[in-house]
Amino acid sequence: MFTGLVQSLGTLQPLGVDRLKITCAPSTSGLILSDLAIGDSVAVDGVCLTVVECLPQGFMADASPETLDRSSLGQGDDVPVNLETSLRVGSKLGGHFVTGHVDGIGYLQASVQTATSWEMTFTTDQEQVARYIIPKGSIAVNGVSLTIADCGPAGSWFMVAVIPHTYAETNLHYLRPGSVVNLEGDILGKYVEKSLRHAKGSGSMSEPSAPESLTPTFLAEHGYL
Repeated sequence: MFTGLVQSLGTLQPLGVDRLKITCAPSTSGLILSDLAIGDSVAVDGVCLTVVECLPQGFMADASPETLDRSSLGQGDDVPVNLETSLRVGSKLGGHFVTGHVDGIGYLQASVQTATSWEMTFTTDQEQVARYIIPKGSIAVNGVSLTIADCGPAGSWFMVAVIPHTYAETNLHYLRPGSVVNLEGDILGKYVEKSLRHAKGSGSMSEPSAPESLTPTFLAEHGYL
């Protein structure tokens, strides 16, 4: 489990078909490597990976075919990546609950600097991502916890306002229109979706059906209010 608050930047280098080498930025490597051990979990651009070997300035991890198919990992050498170690019991939760199990990918459409932030618009054509995109909801973009400021009714696009600190300290400032990003919807929304599906008597466990219109009466009857 992670929070979506990036601790360090690093670079990723694919080695073979399933092995990844991650090198931490020297200035912030201590935040990742100080007590890193084999078997620990690290979010790499929002993807939870298990450390299989510790290196002087980074670590090695394996990636399954499912992970590579569903994410942007392994698409080039020396790619800048966001890094975050797993959440410890008792630690502050400054972002939102991020599992590191990405739902799919999206693409940067535009990035516009304003007086107080960077307004970044992303698109996705994957239903398993789009159905969790709602106004004021949480989303992890390359492992960065962000709040959706605006979105399309079908979730095919959304806009986030990124403060200058987050923009500068993560790989979001490397993105250009068309850049691929990893997206993970809010895990709490997924549990609510599943509960509502069971409350409606849906028998399918593979693909959620579109929820019926929600009313205060419906939510109260099923214990949400």
